[in-house]
Amino acid sequence: MPNCVNDSGGKKEMKKEAKKETKLGMVHRKDDNFREWYTEVVVNSGMIEYYDISGCYILRPLAMDIWELLKEYFDSALKRLKVKPYYFPLFLSENVLKKEKDHFEGVAPEVFRKEKGERMEQVELTVAAKWYNDEVAWVSKSGESYLEAPIAIRPTSETVMYPYFSKWIRSHRDLPLKCNQWCNIVRWEFSSPTPFIRNREFLWQEGHTAFATKEEADQEVLQILELYRRIYEEFLAVPVFKGRKSEMEKFAGGIYTTTVEAFIPNTGCGIQGATSHFLGQNFAKIFDITFENEKGSREMVWQNSWAYTTRSIGVMIMTHGDDKGLVLPPRVAPVQVIVISVPYEDADTTAIKGVCDSTICILNQSGIRAELDNREYYSLDWRFSHWDMKGVPLRIEIDPKDLVNKQVCIVRRDNGAKVDVPVTNLVEEVRVLLEEIQENLFKTAKEKIDACTEVIKTWNEFIAALNDKKLILAPWCDEQEVEKDVKARTKGELGAAKTLCTPFEQPELPEGTLCFASGKPAKKWSFWGRSY
Repeated sequence: MPNCVNDSGGKKEMKKEAKKETKLGMVHRKDDNFREWYTEVVVNSGMIEYYDISGCYILRPLAMDIWELLKEYFDSALKRLKVKPYYFPLFLSENVLKKEKDHFEGVAPEVFRKEKGERMEQVELTVAAKWYNDEVAWVSKSGESYLEAPIAIRPTSETVMYPYFSKWIRSHRDLPLKCNQWCNIVRWEFSSPTPFIRNREFLWQEGHTAFATKEEADQEVLQILELYRRIYEEFLAVPVFKGRKSEMEKFAGGIYTTTVEAFIPNTGCGIQGATSHFLGQNFAKIFDITFENEKGSREMVWQNSWAYTTRSIGVMIMTHGDDKGLVLPPRVAPVQVIVISVPYEDADTTAIKGVCDSTICILNQSGIRAELDNREYYSLDWRFSHWDMKGVPLRIEIDPKDLVNKQVCIVRRDNGAKVDVPVTNLVEEVRVLLEEIQENLFKTAKEKIDACTEVIKTWNEFIAALNDKKLILAPWCDEQEVEKDVKARTKGELGAAKTLCTPFEQPELPEGTLCFASGKPAKKWSFWGRSY
């Protein structure tokens, strides 16, 4: 196909009195100052706005539209698995948390109190989730009056839901019980918040299920994990690896935790994408969740819990964003195509607007999410930069020459490539290009991660790879004390190294292979690195 002509210097944009324009260019470069670059992108693209409470953010329409697209896919998948929608209250009582504390041994987080006073003594809690070792936020007052007892704001919902599982489940005929809720949770846990990645309040879905047999529960753990892999790889175009968390890193209330883990090459940090936990009968013991089996005997149920959050959006931004702003995979882009009119001076603007309108109509009727930008009071360069910042996958430019030639110029956001497309083939060509962009984003991200992955066998190799921001695959003896020692020996300003997960796809482990950290016989290969 012929080259696009819309980037030639000979064009004269229609001269109108222009509105004062805001600078859109990025100040920081992704490779030079990743933290500041990320902050710029999430704000300037219209993803979030900062709020006056640290760690809390306003999610603007662009972010919420992406979340809704992910929700639409996941809800449809859950319906096929016969998972039902629920909504449980935001608040839980201190007594319920204490009930859990009395059962589990774990890390007791300090309690954050919204009010300090005589009635606000510290309460030691053990929340059955070693992996988030957080601080629970409490409501202590109504107006000027203290409540009779403080009320916790949910950091997760096991202790909110399971007393009612006990009430609802009586017989094997009541099983399986499968519920999911979309909600917000609060974890008052840190001093360095990052939008989407580490929030004090964030959105998530959390699924909670109960089965008559362990086999059913084990099977569902992996079914859900595969759905999470699809969210990241097939929708967000983010490569992840599926695996199992170590005993130190698993959900402390469960038997084992499976995970999809991502990796950010610019920071050299892994990031937990989503988790699917096998809880066994631990919570059934606490909350007396039992059923009468077919023989008339009583048994405890087998349970799972699983969740992913708006963190997934942050991982996508970190993975694909560039020095122009967001780069959105087409499957989650609220606007997949932006159509921009490019009139010359003295051009037939009515005809151009007509073609733009018909282009939008044709694309929308074909199921392609397209919008029109005909704001001629902004310069053409400003409009291009605006939509580049928002990461729209395709830009269609229509000028008077395109009208004559019955074509449009299409520009890709991921690589800047331009192509002239006849209007008769527009829908087909747009669909092909959107699919190519989706595949290219995943392929590019996978290549970067592969280039950052290093297989090591000794401690010195491990330290060198860690300092080079590598994703490390190492032979390990699978002992908690060794993992604790690795954390202690690598602790520093950038954070300590830890196991990210043991991948399900295990390379061959030759006989006699030793653990990189202890020198003992290795039992498995595990991913190690620093982590968000």
